[in-house]
Amino acid sequence: MKYDQKSKLHSPVRKGADYVKKSQTGEYFPKLLLLQDWDHALPIPKLQSHISSIIVAFLAIACYGNSIYGGFVFDDSEAIENNKDVTQERTIASLFHHDFWGDEISKQESHKSYRPLAILTFRLNYYLAGGLNPVLFHLPNVVLHAVVCVLSLRVFGALMGHGQYDLNQNIIIKCPKASMLCAILFTVHPIHSESVAALVGRADLLCAVFFFVSFLFYVSACKNGSVGTPMLLCVIFCSVSMLCKEQGITVLGVCSVYDLLYVGGFSLHIIGKSLLSSSPLHLLKAPWSPLLIRHAILFSTGFMLLAFRYTIMGASAPQFTPVDNPASFANHASTRFINYNYLFAINGWLLLNPISLCFDWSMGCIPLIQSWTDPRLAVVALFWLLLFLLLFQCAINESHQTRTLSMGFAVLVITFLPASNLFFRVGFVIAERNLYLPSVGYIILVVLGTNHCARYCKMQGRKVIQLLLIVLVVSHMGKSIHRSYQWSFDEELYKAGLKVCPQNAKVHYNIAKAAADRGRDKVAIQSYREAIRLHPEYDHAMNNLANLLKEDEQIAEAELLLNRALNINPKFAAAWMNLGIVQASLKKYSQAQHSYEEALSHRRNYPDCYFNLGNLYVMMEENKKALNAWLNATSLDPHHMKAWLNSLSLLDNTGKLEAAADVAREALRYLPHEPGIHFLLGNVLGKADRFKEAETSFLRALESDPSSCSYHANIGVLYHRWKKLKKAEFHYQKALEINPTHKTTLDNLQKLKNVKQKQANSKL
Repeated sequence: MKYDQKSKLHSPVRKGADYVKKSQTGEYFPKLLLLQDWDHALPIPKLQSHISSIIVAFLAIACYGNSIYGGFVFDDSEAIENNKDVTQERTIASLFHHDFWGDEISKQESHKSYRPLAILTFRLNYYLAGGLNPVLFHLPNVVLHAVVCVLSLRVFGALMGHGQYDLNQNIIIKCPKASMLCAILFTVHPIHSESVAALVGRADLLCAVFFFVSFLFYVSACKNGSVGTPMLLCVIFCSVSMLCKEQGITVLGVCSVYDLLYVGGFSLHIIGKSLLSSSPLHLLKAPWSPLLIRHAILFSTGFMLLAFRYTIMGASAPQFTPVDNPASFANHASTRFINYNYLFAINGWLLLNPISLCFDWSMGCIPLIQSWTDPRLAVVALFWLLLFLLLFQCAINESHQTRTLSMGFAVLVITFLPASNLFFRVGFVIAERNLYLPSVGYIILVVLGTNHCARYCKMQGRKVIQLLLIVLVVSHMGKSIHRSYQWSFDEELYKAGLKVCPQNAKVHYNIAKAAADRGRDKVAIQSYREAIRLHPEYDHAMNNLANLLKEDEQIAEAELLLNRALNINPKFAAAWMNLGIVQASLKKYSQAQHSYEEALSHRRNYPDCYFNLGNLYVMMEENKKALNAWLNATSLDPHHMKAWLNSLSLLDNTGKLEAAADVAREALRYLPHEPGIHFLLGNVLGKADRFKEAETSFLRALESDPSSCSYHANIGVLYHRWKKLKKAEFHYQKALEINPTHKTTLDNLQKLKNVKQKQANSKL
């Protein structure tokens, strides 16, 4: 004889003042059952939602408010400072065809990171700030993190089953304490430092905002039992989230698990029992039809988004190198499997103990496990043991705690999948900002464990738990504030990275790059050499070191390094160009020309290479080719000031005054405030005896740079020829105040004085 499972678990169906209707099923339950909170044992105060929101927002600003005084650090320079999609040098429409770094996404060399909405916000920052004002770029990141943290209060509540009916305990779940504790731990977690303090982390923040909104609309659709407006909004915000960062698509998986666990009644325990039952569907709490319709919408949305993503990528995957992700290039599947699991364990450790954080984990930071005697295999074994225990706990019994445990684990795993290497190769070893969303699942597991301990503790034990929670929050806040400060300044960030990963060649490379930018060439040379020692095939370090050695007149070693870099990477356009510069300085003109042509064959749109090729043609006395090369540079980059100036100087020196004036006017369309162009235009117009126009150009140059000796000297010559001797004398004297030994000006002033003396004598 079989018992009726539903009649055993459910309360009697009755109506009246003492009963309340459950919306999904239409059944009635005693009102008294609504009074019990699932998280009542947690030793934290129960606050109203608006108070919790204020606390969480305050903590978010307290942790990361200091980052608004930071600059453009690490990846910010490529994604923002040097990105023409941000600096309005391209149309808004064009950024929807480019990757996160401003390159054509369909090209093979693109990283394929398609985040147009994140770039659009950077472009808006640039427009509103009138340029690259770092404060106005950092401020939105802090505000967005605060918004995410406030939204997380509702998200954590939903993920922990708030408002769901627990058949076993005959209660409707309420968890205001647990959701608030989760939100606080999420807010202050140091693993989020990169996402908030690094400007490129805005992609993660925007993705999280729309991820949370999409999930909350799905929860609303489940509660209403409909597939109307809430489902449509869920799909829309999921799409928007993915256009901010690829990870946004994982909200579909989270929605599915939520539906199956809390609405459909699935769990590992019930699935196991159902498989042994002759009627496996009889344990479902909700009708099949709405659940299947919602899942059909989720599946079709995911399919269309992935198809769109694949199409926009040019139907090709990004091309990475073993340096970017060594584990994915391991020869044997077993080696890849072991190293992937070791990396999973390290990611988990960073969530559990975020003390040692690094801006980059590649290039020797985490050596591969290649031997069965490697002691790190114990970490992999421990990882799998913990995973098994977690799944076993979910399977052995049926309760709200195990459902929530399953939900937290699912969020952790699903949101981490895009960074896992399991479906496609990624271009990094570990990226801390990719843990922004997975930390949601991890924090649910932490709070579940805390609640479980508190339930079995007496008052004294709960006070100990309360104290430990305070210590955890305060210590995480301190680490977040400090880490936020480190992310604000490149040298601080790289020094911190050196302490965590001293064998990471990329850390030494970035230290060298920062030192070179500040004119500390000796430190830069030493750090570049260390980077090459740690990674002997580091072609970019060789290229940059060669540039420094070239400036230090160590030409022979510079040429050797560039040739080594090109042997490693024959398509390295910048190295070919720099080799051409070195060869030109050694008067190896034909070899230099070949190097420049090689550079242009690998990068057709390379204005700097055309500029240097023009300089080479001048050395070879081929002025026409030089002019064409410089004009090619300006056509590719209309803001290439040096190419404009060289073109003007060449036309001026060869007597092509009208052509020079035309080029100058064209240049001023793009660089209207560049004093050098106004100055050269003044020279050209002065030689053509167009004194009034020349005067205007010289004065515009002096407005921008009144301390230039040459500008004062040349306008003095103009006035001298124009017979305005008082003005000429004034500017000659100004030029000599700036440079008292300027021979040409001394001679011209003496000539002017002689003229004035003759005029005085003639009057006598």
